[in-house]
Amino acid sequence: MKEPEALKISLGDYILSGGGANGESFDHITDPSVMLKLYFPGKSRQPLDEMLLARKVYDLGIPTPEPGEYVVTEDGRYGIRFRRIVGKKSFSRATADNPEKVEEYATTFARMCLDLHSTHVDTSQFESVKARYFHLLEDNPFFTAGEKDRIGRFIADAPDTDTAIHGDLQFSNAIFVGDKCYFIDLGDFCYGYDRFDLGMVYLCCNLSPEPFIEETFHMSGKLAVRFWEFFAAAYFGKGRPLKDIEDEIRPYAGLKTLIIERDTKQPMPVFRAALKGIL
Repeated sequence: MKEPEALKISLGDYILSGGGANGESFDHITDPSVMLKLYFPGKSRQPLDEMLLARKVYDLGIPTPEPGEYVVTEDGRYGIRFRRIVGKKSFSRATADNPEKVEEYATTFARMCLDLHSTHVDTSQFESVKARYFHLLEDNPFFTAGEKDRIGRFIADAPDTDTAIHGDLQFSNAIFVGDKCYFIDLGDFCYGYDRFDLGMVYLCCNLSPEPFIEETFHMSGKLAVRFWEFFAAAYFGKGRPLKDIEDEIRPYAGLKTLIIERDTKQPMPVFRAALKGIL
């Protein structure tokens, strides 16, 4: 895939609407369907890599909004301009707003995930989930050498598959409008065993502290647990006991500690507890 040149735009056409760790988001002044994700100065490669990855994912036929354009502003900031899906709602927000529909939303989300995890990819075009976790494990300064060895063996022993992995499978990273559903925030897309993805669903619903769940997903911890229970039944089938599912998924949720500790730069005992069966 040929790398595109950045399209020059004027930031005067946009108004600031939000911010995050890597940059800021802007709304177009006259066109509400146009949104700009602009990275902080010095990051030209990150938005380009994100856009190219998004294009490859979109071309696989995975339901995700069509990638936008690689852009640069007059002051040298790079980003992505794309069209917002007007009227969208995430599955977490919909559940919070309509808790009586938690089973419907969890079941629909599970079906989306089953379709995603049955999509085969060209492994030469994407990173494997195992390679990603091996890198995270190597760079983590908080686990001992013995702990790293045991975690590494767990990762290595997981089944190898060539199927799609979202990489950050929170129920806030799937949206819908009407009967159309889409995955969003696919910057960590890779391929491999679906349990690595399901670990994030379990972590968000069951392991995260109550204040985090309320702030991030706008719901109580109890409602998040109910979402997980309906999700698990739809994904694995109602004939499988929930305890067996959770015993299998919990260590994969614990592996997310490697991502969280990378971002927070400190040990996270609340999530490490899920690794008990490995360590």
